[in-house]
Amino acid sequence: MVQRRCRQLLWCIALALCGHAAAAEEAASPPPAAALTPAAPVAPPSLSSTAERVYEAARPSLLQIRTLLEAAGRQSSLGSGFLVNGEGMAITNYHVVSQYAFEPSTYRLEYAAPDGSRGALKLLAFDIANDLAVVQLDKRDQPFFQFDTRALQGTLPKGERLYSMGNPLDLGFTIVEGTYNGLVERSYNDRIHFSGAINAGMSGGPTVSADGRIAGINVAKQLGSDLVSFLVPARFAAVLIERAQSGKPLSPADSRAEVGRQLSAWQAKFYQAIAEQGLRGASFGPYQAPESAARWFTCWARTNANQVPKPRATVNMTNCNTDTWLFIADDLNTGVVRFSHSYVRSVDLNQFQFATFLSQQSQPGSLEGWSPKRYTRQRCHESFMGDSTLTGRPLVRAVWCARAYREFAGLYDVSVTAVTEDRGSEALVSRLSMQGVAYENAVQLTKRFLGAVRWAK
Repeated sequence: MVQRRCRQLLWCIALALCGHAAAAEEAASPPPAAALTPAAPVAPPSLSSTAERVYEAARPSLLQIRTLLEAAGRQSSLGSGFLVNGEGMAITNYHVVSQYAFEPSTYRLEYAAPDGSRGALKLLAFDIANDLAVVQLDKRDQPFFQFDTRALQGTLPKGERLYSMGNPLDLGFTIVEGTYNGLVERSYNDRIHFSGAINAGMSGGPTVSADGRIAGINVAKQLGSDLVSFLVPARFAAVLIERAQSGKPLSPADSRAEVGRQLSAWQAKFYQAIAEQGLRGASFGPYQAPESAARWFTCWARTNANQVPKPRATVNMTNCNTDTWLFIADDLNTGVVRFSHSYVRSVDLNQFQFATFLSQQSQPGSLEGWSPKRYTRQRCHESFMGDSTLTGRPLVRAVWCARAYREFAGLYDVSVTAVTEDRGSEALVSRLSMQGVAYENAVQLTKRFLGAVRWAK
């Protein structure tokens, strides 16, 4: 993570004890002389000595990446990076250099090496979907990392020991031992689960195998957990380096437009994948409502039924959302899709009281994280759809709200709220939320979402 954001293993050895009878037998018939002095087994190197060797070899190729406020000459954010060729190219995370990418006239980039040297950096290319960037140092012919062929091919064995490096909290360069656990299963964007302590300031640093070759790039950790960290697979960095070498260098004036282009391309593929995976029906009382069938949606449920005092209306809610999101800027994260459903049923409310309670539960609400710098104000439209007597679908009041991105033309945040209006003592409140979506993709998913709200079979 960029700094601005935010057991000891016990070995048990079982000792086999010889019985008196066996000892007496050995005394009567001594073994051959060679057996008295068996060759000692060769102990494998300790993990700490491996880490020491890896770090010593890697140290000249490590970098701290700094974003400085131009006017003050002071650092605004810190991350890590590493050299990848003799031409002075280095890899880091996009989020480490995002301030410069968005406002190149306000910020500048600088590196600091373990030997104390410093210099200017140029931003050559970035990949927002995989949170990577390529920067250019002002010197060449420095030691650099090679990529692990197994990592590029996706054949690293689960459980292999890896070593993550970076400069956490600006305390100095360090190395952390951890374990490779394969790709995260519930993620649209590929991420490696690394059981090691990646901390703020290590973002963009290298994670290597025991021979010092790149297996992944530090990117994030799971807050509120122990040793659950994430890496960008090495293959994405290799592709970006090739693009930076063969393509035209990125102009600072064009970097924000490039963010918009990549965001538009990513959402097009993402919503196509959602469409291909399809929707599945979930039952809520007498109703059925849609959830995505994609494996990268995670669902949770909760209820108020056990509250004290006993509620006068029960609300059983499920919430399914993608664990995939894109960091664009400090105040702009996008890419999340969320399905939520609340089945509301009266306990002892009359119809008028229930209608009042339901209206409180079904307010469209404001889209999260509104900033006048990033978004227009949201606008909403309300309509009714469905006809239980003709189509077998309940009458539904639907509210569509949308706001536009000021800096990225054609992209919107959209929320849809649908409330059944067919019964006086129970109802279903369904919501769909989409971030950073093109208008046509939002309309298509909304139609499928509303069309799937129906009576349960």
